[in-house]
Order: sequence, then C-alpha cells, then structure tokens
Amino acid sequence: MPQPRINPEGPLKGRIALVTGASRGIGEAIAVRLAMEGARVAVSARTAEEGESRLPGTLNDTIARIRAAGGDALLIKADLAQASERERLVAETRDALGDIDILVNNAAITYFAPVADFSDKRFGLMMEVQVHAPFHLSQLVLPAMKANHRGWIVNISSGAGIHPAQPYGGRAIGGTVYGMCKAALERFSTGLASEVYADGIAVNAVSPGLVATPGVAVHGLITEATKDRVQPIEFIAEAVYRLASGDPATLTGRVAYAEPLLKELGLTPSALV
Repeated sequence: MPQPRINPEGPLKGRIALVTGASRGIGEAIAVRLAMEGARVAVSARTAEEGESRLPGTLNDTIARIRAAGGDALLIKADLAQASERERLVAETRDALGDIDILVNNAAITYFAPVADFSDKRFGLMMEVQVHAPFHLSQLVLPAMKANHRGWIVNISSGAGIHPAQPYGGRAIGGTVYGMCKAALERFSTGLASEVYADGIAVNAVSPGLVATPGVAVHGLITEATKDRVQPIEFIAEAVYRLASGDPATLTGRVAYAEPLLKELGLTPSALV
C-alpha cells in the first residue's frame, strides 16, 4: 500500500470543508482524509484542549496531525447545542477560508437509557445536537452553495436508525432516542437532497458500522458479542470523502453504509496520515 500523504494538488484542491465533532474518532479521521486530498479543513468540536473532556482527543491534536503532514486546517471551538455558536462557526469558517463547499455533520452527544427513564434535558440536548444542528448548519451553508452551484453535505448516521427487529426479547440497551435522532437525520438527508438537486448540491447520509472510537468505548458498545463487527475507521473516512467529491447529479440522496458503499464503487480505503 502506498505511503499515505497530503496531496495539495488532489481532487479537493480549492475546496473548503467544515467537519463537526472532529476532536477525535470518526470526525478526526474524516477531517484528515479530506485534507489528504487537498481540501482546506475547518475542524470543530467542544474539546480544544486536554482536560476539557473525559475522552481522549482534542481539536489541537487533529490540527497538529493535519499540519504535520503538510495539510491546511483551521480550529474553531464551538458548542453546537447553541444556535449562536452554529452561526459563529459558519461565519468564522467563511471569513478565514471562504465559502464552504463541503459540510460534514458528525457531531453527536449520546445518552443510553430506556424511554421511561430518559430526562427531558438529555432528550432535548440529543435532538438539538444530532438533528437541529445538522439542519441549521445546512441552512447556513446552502445560500453560498446555491450561488456557486456546487456543494456536498454528508450526515453521519448509524445502524441504530433501523427499526428493531422482531421477535423482541432480552434486554435493550436504551438506544431508542439515539435511533430516533439518526432516523430523523436520514429522512432529512434524502428530503434535502431532492430539494437542492437542481442546484448542483449533493446530500447523503452514511453509517460507519461499529468503529472502535473513544465514544464507543465509553458506552461499552464493543463486547464479546459485537467484537467481530468492528470495522477500521478508514472505511468511514473513505466513504465520506467519496460522497463529498462525487458527482451531485448521480451520487446524492443516499443512505449508505460505509463498507457496502465502497464495494459498490469498487474502492478500497486509503490509509490515513
């Protein structure tokens, strides 16, 4: 396999990308992958410095990784639960880098609990970050995308958006609200794709499968029963890159899973810098 590197003259040269939830895990990998193909990437999350989260990984780490390999990245700390912060994030990205060509809605905050025990505060926060924030950020970037007649929006979903299969039995892990958020995000993706198709804008949702990220670890989602389903993070990073660079006339309105999508397109994931 060729040594991974930043290619300043890559297919995304001249493109501006905004990736949310990019301090660690899937968001970090996506930001790195887009930068490898020449995109100038704005990375955002709530965690910029060590000690601001119980989980490992910060925006400074992501920025350092991209810049050390020769890429171009901008750090913007933001709390996507706040509308004013979302507006500031888009404005600062535009002011520093230019119009946003690629928006990747990856940020999430997740709690697992049965519906009977789910608090209003946690429900509201999950819906705000995982549903309203992608909706609002899309609204904020669409005017420039329409004016430029090009744009790519990729929403990160999950298999949790699929209805539970019957027969029911055993103990559920309390993922109903998480599944609601992802199902709403998928319906938003396909609906928006139909609305902006004539504007040359692609909108897709992609699910990563089970990936060994810090968030997955803290929720204990990798067990003896699920460990064989763990997928390398490179699969989702590659799938997002392809959805964020494909022809909006033909690759839009998809609710895809990373590995099957890559097989369909005849692609193998690139290693990350």
